[in-house]
Amino acid sequence: MALAQGSGELIWWPYLIAKYGLAFLFLLLPACLLQYPLNYQIGQYTLLTGETIFQGFMRLSKPLALFLWILLTLSFLWFGAFASAGGTALAALTHFPQGWSEKGQTLFWAYGSIALFFSAIALSKVIYTVIEKVMMGIALITVVGLLSSSLHPKVIHAAPVFIKAIFIPAWPPMRPWESQDATKLLTAITFAGLGGFWTLFYSYWLREKGVGMSRYMGHVTGILGKKEVLLDTGFIIADDGNSSKEFPKWRRFLLADSAVGIFGNIFTTLLTCLLAFALLHPEGLLPDGYELAVVQSRFFEVSWGAIGKILFLFVAAAFLSDTWLTTVDAVSRIHTDFVYGFFPKAKRIPFRTWYYFFLVLLTVVTSLTMTFEAPGPLILLSAVIGFIGTVIFSIALLFLNHRMLAKELPPFARPGKWALALMSLTCVAYLVLAITYLKLRFFP
Repeated sequence: MALAQGSGELIWWPYLIAKYGLAFLFLLLPACLLQYPLNYQIGQYTLLTGETIFQGFMRLSKPLALFLWILLTLSFLWFGAFASAGGTALAALTHFPQGWSEKGQTLFWAYGSIALFFSAIALSKVIYTVIEKVMMGIALITVVGLLSSSLHPKVIHAAPVFIKAIFIPAWPPMRPWESQDATKLLTAITFAGLGGFWTLFYSYWLREKGVGMSRYMGHVTGILGKKEVLLDTGFIIADDGNSSKEFPKWRRFLLADSAVGIFGNIFTTLLTCLLAFALLHPEGLLPDGYELAVVQSRFFEVSWGAIGKILFLFVAAAFLSDTWLTTVDAVSRIHTDFVYGFFPKAKRIPFRTWYYFFLVLLTVVTSLTMTFEAPGPLILLSAVIGFIGTVIFSIALLFLNHRMLAKELPPFARPGKWALALMSLTCVAYLVLAITYLKLRFFP
């Protein structure tokens, strides 16, 4: 939930609403709900086996896993853009260093936030625990701030029309469609409730929580933590009395845990869209360029004045920059996990050593790539690559859980017909979205 606040919720949905009014709002609920079956299926594999989702893809097909890993690697070359997006807020807040250009100030704060978060990872005892606490705090602050801003008379006045447009398309758009916004629309849909390769992070978070069969795995620890042994592979849930009693509890937890992220994102994204419609759209303000997180400061400014604007810029900087924190950790885990599983000789080096190698490498790479362009285009490029991956790994996940894994599971743990139907619907929907995107982008 907190990770998604740094992408679709804060940037692209408000952009579309501020520019086109409520024309595309009806897509928000389906976009978020599509990810519920996908999240559940990703989590289910880890819960039942203790393995990560990439270990599952390698079991299904090593060439497929290699291709997905390459796509993932390309997708996350530019996630430093989230740190620079957060830097736009801090630059607007401080105008420091004085005399520097807007881009220079943005990059100054972006590098500062990267240095802070890298230190937090390196010096923690259990890395995931630190990340989870940071993200929980930021998500809570954001919800409180958005709710208070939504009580402004302008926002309340706009609410009835807005609520209607959630379910009934407010068509046509309030201004002519521009084909270059097709990628922004795709990004908004893909990132609603998290999306793209970010969705795969859920498997690694559940493993760190010790859910289901993951209880037998270890943790990735920081410099201050004790070294722990992480098992190369997990164990498929056993056909015994204890497991049959525990499994319903695990499944209920997975359903509830996935729902917190999905429905929490629906709630907060609707709030940012409502605020964009009531406050940004009438003034023609759009989140763009090196003001990507600046114009939304109107959200808090209408309620709390100048103090509210300052607070919003600080919060925006936090939950955009912490997207870098969460992503650099998760991608380092995935790279280490893949190298360990795909290249047997890599196991001669400890897991934690590989993790820190990729952590440093990704820090350097993203610090370089975020200087290439303003944050918006870099985030969009990452989203397009991630969406291609989503179409592929959704179909792979369908075969992984409902064909390969199902044969190995005891009857009480096998996925049912409803799970198969909902996951199939998700796969078809992503294929349709891909075709629609190509039409809007290249054949407007």
